[in-house]
Amino acid sequence: MSSDYRLSPALGARLLGSALVGLAVLVFVLTLVVAVLDLSAVLVGVVAGLGLAAVLVGGHLLTRRAYVVRLGEDGYRVRMVRGAGCREARWVEVEDVVAASPRGVDCLVLRLRDGRTTTIPVQVLAADRDEFAREVRTHLERSSGGSPPRRT
Repeated sequence: MSSDYRLSPALGARLLGSALVGLAVLVFVLTLVVAVLDLSAVLVGVVAGLGLAAVLVGGHLLTRRAYVVRLGEDGYRVRMVRGAGCREARWVEVEDVVAASPRGVDCLVLRLRDGRTTTIPVQVLAADRDEFAREVRTHLERSSGGSPPRRT
């Protein structure tokens, strides 16, 4: 059984807003170029329409389809988190899991036996942080044959 955790709606909205601002800047610059070069204004409309469609489709895929964290039977995978550290590992490689707050951001840190770590800021997930932590610990317990991993 695997569980996917998606991007939080607040972060998805912020990314979508940034994409819309970028599109607006592109359309503005293109409008200036069209005016200076005396090109057809249809070009601006086409680029704006295609850009808006791309932003909306990308936003839908980002918030509804793409996962940030996947917890599987054998291990986990983290995507779209800058500074996460080790992005994937098998559960048997995980020594323990701890809560941390680097720079005031609540995170779940998975420490691996070889010294690497995976840091997952829980605010980027569309999930309750306690429920997410419980599920991570459940996966760890299953992989260790029922004995709970060491926690600090």
